[in-house]
Amino acid sequence: MAHQVNGVVAAGKGAPVQLVPILVPDPGPGEALIRVKACGVCHTDLHYREGAINDDFPFLLGHEASGTVESVGEGVTNVARGDFVIIAWRAPCGTCRSCLRGAPWYCFSSRNASQPMTLADGTPLSPALGIGAFAELTLVDAGQTVKVSPQASPAAAGLVGCGIMAGLGAAMNTGNVGRGDSVAVFGCGGVGNAAIAGARLAGAHTIIGVDLDNRKLTWAKEFGATHIINATSTDPVEAIRKLTGGNGVDVAIEAVGSPVTYEQAFYARDHAGTVVLVGVPSPDMKIELPLIEVFGRGGSLKSSWYGDCLPSRDFPVIIDLYLQGRLDLDRFVSESIGIGDVEEAFHKMDRGEVLRSVVIF
Repeated sequence: MAHQVNGVVAAGKGAPVQLVPILVPDPGPGEALIRVKACGVCHTDLHYREGAINDDFPFLLGHEASGTVESVGEGVTNVARGDFVIIAWRAPCGTCRSCLRGAPWYCFSSRNASQPMTLADGTPLSPALGIGAFAELTLVDAGQTVKVSPQASPAAAGLVGCGIMAGLGAAMNTGNVGRGDSVAVFGCGGVGNAAIAGARLAGAHTIIGVDLDNRKLTWAKEFGATHIINATSTDPVEAIRKLTGGNGVDVAIEAVGSPVTYEQAFYARDHAGTVVLVGVPSPDMKIELPLIEVFGRGGSLKSSWYGDCLPSRDFPVIIDLYLQGRLDLDRFVSESIGIGDVEEAFHKMDRGEVLRSVVIF
């Protein structure tokens, strides 16, 4: 049986999103039907709407979500009806070459639901990141669901499914930030501030937030930055070197996805330091660096895919830190909105007015 609910759909490139009836099937083998409780409005959803990911319109947007399991299909054992879960956009297959070599966080065959969700006329929808959670119900592979404590706020928990995990993981997993390290984070939006919070949790001594917006820099201080730099008036590379005895930072995290900030991150790190790219660039962007500098500076240039996380391992840990009062996830929620307010939330996000707008069901 198919369930008719309302969903936020991007019908064409650059067109405003629409709230329309959609059909969500009952779960088949290995699938789970989730009643969504909260879903954050992420930049990636806007990238889908703008056609920057691919052109498989129409898209059912929303992917940063928490909810309760409504029902499960045959063979599902990891979750059951009534469980409170965070939905992940990575569900390791267990059989690809990366999973078999013990690195499931790089799974090359991540699982999604087999059955399509559709418009009322039967047109198949492309769910954002295999989730499509700007809807009262969504269908996912059961491996995408991670059971966590129901004591967590649904709004805060949902953000762990994308932005929080991406930022924390960029610092703690990809960047391997350790006690006493120095860290610079370029871009202090949701992901960047999660990286700052992660660096603080990991014991970094110096944490430098870099942005063009004083409001975002204020947020960076709240999440644990020891220093802030407004790059509109200060050369961030020079300022970071002054703050680190002329050396540069141990780990530079680029959370913008821009050639300009990536180059700044490259030159702001210490010799043998690490650059982590977690900001998502557009397909046309290119970087040009002197190869002798890449060689001579040593260290590592890394890309962070979803914070190099294993959701089944990392999501419960993050929720535990939140419930212990050691990680303030609630601070990332700028406003609660209705499902009909997503288009306006995109504009607020573009204007830098919010860390996260969260749709509450």
